Amino acid sequence: MRLKTIMGVVLAIIIIIQLIPLNRENPPVTQWVETTAEVKPILERACFDCHSNVSNWPWYAYVAPVSFLIVRDVHRGREFLNFSEWDRYDEFDIMDTALEIEGVLDNGSMPFPPYLIMHSEARLSEADKQALITWGHSLPGMGKRDSTDLDT
Repeated sequence: MRLKTIMGVVLAIIIIIQLIPLNRENPPVTQWVETTAEVKPILERACFDCHSNVSNWPWYAYVAPVSFLIVRDVHRGREFLNFSEWDRYDEFDIMDTALEIEGVLDNGSMPFPPYLIMHSEARLSEADKQALITWGHSLPGMGKRDSTDLDT
């Protein structure tokens, strides 16, 4: 009897949390980042779901409690870097972003490892990583950096 009560409460909680509204909106694109023909499909495949305003919201993004984590991660990703709001970045932001992209690719923290569980197509090859790093080095401001920029 006690187990049935506990299971009933758990089921009720699971049903109730489905009613909590979450913002899965894809805001308008204000300006796309300029890329090369080689880099664009890599970004689309591995980065855009969390770092653009064209996120794909799969069915499990609508099932709590997983939906809470997905929505949180997308909002954090967009806040940190948004390839579809490139007009909000100045040259220094772009330079910092390019260096940060290189860092997260080198240390393997992006694409986000939990994301790769359901999105194996987002896994980056060494060639993909090198293409992204090379592209990052070509972004505005990167040609102006020198060894003193990296020491600060």
